[in-house]
Amino acid sequence: MKIAVIGTGKTGGRVVELLGDELAEAFDSTNPPTADKLRKADAVIIFVPGDAVPEILDTVLESGIPAAWGSTGYDWPDNLEDRLKANDTQWVLASNFSLGMNIIRKSIEAISAGSAILKNPEFHIHEVHHIHKKDAPSGTALSWKEWLDREVEVTSAREGDVKGIHELTLKTETEEITLRHKALNRALFAEGAIWAAKQLVEHSKMEAGIRTFGELFDQIIKEQE
Repeated sequence: MKIAVIGTGKTGGRVVELLGDELAEAFDSTNPPTADKLRKADAVIIFVPGDAVPEILDTVLESGIPAAWGSTGYDWPDNLEDRLKANDTQWVLASNFSLGMNIIRKSIEAISAGSAILKNPEFHIHEVHHIHKKDAPSGTALSWKEWLDREVEVTSAREGDVKGIHELTLKTETEEITLRHKALNRALFAEGAIWAAKQLVEHSKMEAGIRTFGELFDQIIKEQE
């Protein structure tokens, strides 16, 4: 299997390193991707800032190959699902490619459901990332908010070279519950993105269109049961 990479920054660079001989080609601002070059790969992994997505979106669509996107801070076009289905192409969009984050997702959903019996629970999500991250709150924090599906305060901080810290606190007058996830190495996100891209290729009969990383994770786990 050969996988192309678009974006060779902090996380994209780790993807390139981990792919080794499976790397088809790495693209960046000095070597922009073309549809023809992308078609030489079985799939593509993309880690570019949200404001750079419009520059490559049509090119990736035109290539017709499966894509794993790790870009955040971008509002995807409303017609994207239809365009992918017309191309018979599968994309996975992720705010965070940590496989362990799916355990967090299940935990947050359980906290949300259980909090219904608590008296006046208050929720707070706080995230910390490196100083170069442009979007705030992070895409992951917004995903946590979506999974919680409760009124919640979301705050952000930008410090040094922090890979990513997310914390959910549930507080009442008599108790406090904290759920915390800390990324120790960006290889975590690179490994998850490679796993996702390979699943799209290996499950070639997967329905075309968009799926979240969580949806892909749940689908593969269910098939393996």
